[in-house]
Amino acid sequence: MGGCSFLLPTICLIIFTFSGSVVQILGLGVGINYGQIANNLPSPSRVSVLLRSLNISRVKLYDADPNVLLAFSNTQVEFIIGLGNEYLENMTDPIKAQNWVQQSLQPHIPQTRIACITVGNEVFKDNDTRLYSFLLPAMQTVYKTLVDLGLDKQVIVTSAHSLDILANSFPPSAGSFRPDLAEYIQPLLSFHAQVKSPFLINAYPYFAYKGSPNEVSLDYVLFQPNQGMIDPNTNLNYDNMLYAQVDAVYSAIKAMGHTDIEVRVSETGWPSNGDEDEAGATIENAGLYNGNLLKRIDQKQGTPAKPSVPIDIYVFALFNENLKPGPASERNYGLYYPDGRASL
Repeated sequence: MGGCSFLLPTICLIIFTFSGSVVQILGLGVGINYGQIANNLPSPSRVSVLLRSLNISRVKLYDADPNVLLAFSNTQVEFIIGLGNEYLENMTDPIKAQNWVQQSLQPHIPQTRIACITVGNEVFKDNDTRLYSFLLPAMQTVYKTLVDLGLDKQVIVTSAHSLDILANSFPPSAGSFRPDLAEYIQPLLSFHAQVKSPFLINAYPYFAYKGSPNEVSLDYVLFQPNQGMIDPNTNLNYDNMLYAQVDAVYSAIKAMGHTDIEVRVSETGWPSNGDEDEAGATIENAGLYNGNLLKRIDQKQGTPAKPSVPIDIYVFALFNENLKPGPASERNYGLYYPDGRASL
């Protein structure tokens, strides 16, 4: 983002500057991931002021940081809070689940709007079958705790998954889950259908481009004008990879017998910098990806297979996080530098 102009009291005009052009986008309807793996971030109270000035009213955390939840009290900002994978085993114990809800959630409501708990994050990414086995029981126990406390109508329970859970993602109509995960995902989907909570995915077209820059069209992954891809089974045209990924998950869910579970994107983004071997990680591409994505969110677009369901997306991420491990790109997804300057 090149800068931000607060021209209207209730609408932020987020101005993205890239390639010498300026695109104006209404900052409405988008969520933002607020990660904190860094030692140089502004205080939660300053972040609260920043996000409200941007008219961003939906925030996803990876924990239940009381300092953040307190800083956003009486702001009408809606939160997703997280239980990390390290909590899953304990959350299968009703007493420990109740203690966590009573200590980490209850003290902050209703003054802070907490609408969702993600139990675990990308649990199926690592080959840890013990962790796999804890996921659904932990979700069920947290949900039952919310029911017992009369909170289940205002706080939903779900989990966020990486696209590694798919065995096939193209064409989207042939999307399917990995066979080795079927025994875990089938009952998980039944839980989602029962409690009417969404299925969350962390979807990054950047990874596909980075892995095969000579084969994957940059325009296709950046929402730029392109001829798109035709799904031969449905004849639907996909002009961007993100929508194809979302519809592949819908198809995988349908193949397991469910048509009533909404798919939402809990993370997507593009890094503004990376290592030498990380193709496409540039400020220009990050500006294009996020800018074009926000335009589509503002238009309340649906995917080709679900045109009447506006895509629900949390952008990754609010800040660059300087302590994240891994390649340089991991530390450069932020829309903002820690000092509050726009990074794109």
